[in-house]
Amino acid sequence: MRLADGIAEYVAYKQALGMRFDSEARIFASFCRYLGNVSMTSVTADRVQAFLDGVTPISSYWQRKHTALAGLYRFAVARGYVTTSPFPFSCPRLPPPLVPYIYSRAELKRLLETTPAVCGWRVPLEAYVMRSLILLSYGACLRPGEARHLTMKDVDLDQAVLCIRMSKFYKTRLVPLGKDLNAALHQYVQQRNLSYVSEPDAPLFCFRDGRALSKSAVGNAFRRLRGLAGIARQDGARYQPRLQDLRHTGAVHRLVAWYRRGADLQYLLPQLATYLGHVDLSATQRYLTLTPELLHEASLRFERYAMEIHHD
Repeated sequence: MRLADGIAEYVAYKQALGMRFDSEARIFASFCRYLGNVSMTSVTADRVQAFLDGVTPISSYWQRKHTALAGLYRFAVARGYVTTSPFPFSCPRLPPPLVPYIYSRAELKRLLETTPAVCGWRVPLEAYVMRSLILLSYGACLRPGEARHLTMKDVDLDQAVLCIRMSKFYKTRLVPLGKDLNAALHQYVQQRNLSYVSEPDAPLFCFRDGRALSKSAVGNAFRRLRGLAGIARQDGARYQPRLQDLRHTGAVHRLVAWYRRGADLQYLLPQLATYLGHVDLSATQRYLTLTPELLHEASLRFERYAMEIHHD
């Protein structure tokens, strides 16, 4: 069987099981372009290794490619298209996992105040749009794609709730909005509707001409904004602070507030996991160790608990 035919059959099989499988399909398309539409039995371990390693420094994407291709060849072996999997046994040392950057409240304020300097008249993205995107990403702990893909029908200001459709794990969830965030979003929608179409399917966040925001334009604008606001990592990490880190910051700030209130985190963590759209609690629990401030609050709580036990 030809490589392209085997890939098409495997992707169709996975999608028939209800998986979106888009990112894997892109990896397979790249793999097929790299090798050509050769016979599946002619693919060698050396060629697979070369594709996995690529020409750029090893990153977590190596593991994603490996996982996708391993699944493809398990499928091919089970169907009898190949007799053995041409996978190399050596695995490179992958870089440490990315640690999200947690913005301070002062840094968040600088980001919001600097938006007019970044979104001048030559830029297709208006300052009040960028400002509202930042507020919502932080306040509702949204992934960048979730915020960009919101439409007018996804926003219910009367009920103070957002509908996040088919996000990272192909699930739809409702995200309640706090009073202040709902008021800020209400003001934004009023300003937006003075200039742009307010039909249900129209994008909530858009360029000056009404088109939905693109990932590249928002990313470029945020990098300029971060630079002008003077925000940079000093810990030697591979990545500078990202737009996505606003989501992590919102979650961490919420946890710190709960600690200081003496709230029951065993009860609230599962709720936060649902709010964030995590598929399991472990993804949410990692926020508990992200900042010294949060660890300090946890330590204070343990000390109080220990003192109560001692006095009892």
